[in-house]
Amino acid sequence: MTDTAIAWDTYSRLRPERRPVNARGETTWFNWTQYPDHGPGAELLHLPPGGRVLDLGCGKGGNAAHLASLGMRITGIDISAAQLRCAEERWGHLTGLKLHQAEAAGFLQSTAETFDAVYSVYGALWFTDPKLLLPAIHDRLCAGGRLVFSQRPPVEGCYGCQASYIPHGPGKDPLVVKRWDYQPEAWQHLLAEQGYTDVRATVLEAPPGTRRVGTLIVTAHT
Repeated sequence: MTDTAIAWDTYSRLRPERRPVNARGETTWFNWTQYPDHGPGAELLHLPPGGRVLDLGCGKGGNAAHLASLGMRITGIDISAAQLRCAEERWGHLTGLKLHQAEAAGFLQSTAETFDAVYSVYGALWFTDPKLLLPAIHDRLCAGGRLVFSQRPPVEGCYGCQASYIPHGPGKDPLVVKRWDYQPEAWQHLLAEQGYTDVRATVLEAPPGTRRVGTLIVTAHT
């Protein structure tokens, strides 16, 4: 097992399970942000009926499960076996949902499948070198396909490859994974360089009444 997989298995134990229902009483839903019942939903993906979708870093599978419940053919990949076990236990019964343990760029480079949309919610787009991952995604998107991803906005002055720390227990050094932070305009430039069109990168403010950080949401077409 790689150090990265160990880190995300550890994170899985720290991450709470998705609630049984959301504020509207729904058993599945799509959430781009780190806050419950906040922000846009699956409509950002612009999917056709029965669309083929790839979730890069699906975690415990909540967003992928929602797309499967809408009749989409959704493939979720994650490097963490622990995350995928949780996803299988809760959502494995859903028709149209496939889960694979894989590293994002490696999966994209090895599959012949194409997708109507590829997305990442605080997932592989944040934790993989975009100069490696963006062209691999572009190659697997259908003509006119859509890439959408969300993550935390960068800390001012801290751009490019950064370190994220995952607690590993009392008396132990935290586990470290790399992430890539850029300002919205830098993401627009990176995506345009790789042939994406109609690129938009904006920061959605946190819910009213809070002083917490917002969510960077980036959308683009092939």
